[in-house]
Amino acid sequence: MNNLTAKDLDVLTHLLTGEEMACKKARIYANTLTDASLAQEMENFARAHSERFAALYAILGGKA
Repeated sequence: MNNLTAKDLDVLTHLLTGEEMACKKARIYANTLTDASLAQEMENFARAHSERFAALYAILGGKA
C-alpha cells in the first residue's frame, strides 16, 4: 500500500470528484446533442475522464 498522507487523500478525493462530475456531464451532453460529430466528441471526453478516474482510483487503492 502507498503511504499516502491526509493531504494526499484529500487531493485524490477532490480530483476523483471532479473527474466523475466531468464524465457524467460529458455523457449527458453526448446524449442530448443532435450533431453526431459533437456528440461523438463529448463521448470521447467522457471516456477520457473515466480513464483518469480509474487511474486515480487505482492510486487510492494502492494498485499503481
